[in-house]
Amino acid sequence: MTAPAQSTGFVSLVSAGPGDPELLTLKAARRMAEADVILFDDLASGPVLEQAGPQTELIAVGKRAGRPSARQEHVNALLVGHARQGRRVVRLKSGDAGIFGRLEEELIALTEAGIPFEIVPGVTSASAAAAAAGLPLTRRLTARRLQFVTGADVTGHLPEDINWAAIADPGVTTVVFMGQRSFPKLADGLRAHGLPPSTPALFAEAVGHPHQRLVHTTVGELAEMMRNAEVTQPGLILYGPLAFRDQKGQSDVPNSAS
Repeated sequence: MTAPAQSTGFVSLVSAGPGDPELLTLKAARRMAEADVILFDDLASGPVLEQAGPQTELIAVGKRAGRPSARQEHVNALLVGHARQGRRVVRLKSGDAGIFGRLEEELIALTEAGIPFEIVPGVTSASAAAAAAGLPLTRRLTARRLQFVTGADVTGHLPEDINWAAIADPGVTTVVFMGQRSFPKLADGLRAHGLPPSTPALFAEAVGHPHQRLVHTTVGELAEMMRNAEVTQPGLILYGPLAFRDQKGQSDVPNSAS
């Protein structure tokens, strides 16, 4: 779908990538430069917003666990309201907008309001984390399946309807989004369903940002680390046959609560 002329309201749901502005797509950067208004997530701020044009109005609508956040209904209303004023609207979402980004709610709101839109895909933090760690996400013989799962339901707790057989499969690369607080409980379930605690794991914190940190460990060790960890940065967990330790066998430890 191609963006129409400036006189027609239009919404571009733009994926900001993990935070490094160099990982923005050319289309994402162009849409930001042309926008009249950008509604941006907390995790899609910082240097990425430097792509906005001098005429662009910036509105923060981020949602972070445990912090005051914009309600989704309010975000939907802003998208529709600005578009109805004939403005070029960018909804800037972190990572890839289609992966645990509450994209569906906004698509429904725009469709019901008759607002034309496009989706601009981007680099998910899972791909960026694996690349930063020097890992592939799949391997022909030992990791022929890749799955993205969430470690938090709408209440912020571990979902109750987990497909344990799928996520405890030792031949799969599994990436857990929003799972720092719930990972100890998740790891207990994985162990109960046959996944060895020695399964390699990678914890990636603040992917794509200058203070990015990668922790090479195992599922069992990471669960113990996370039991007393203070969650201060966005992070994701990758485990499976490809999340091996680095060549020096070094492993950092997440920030611990004092």
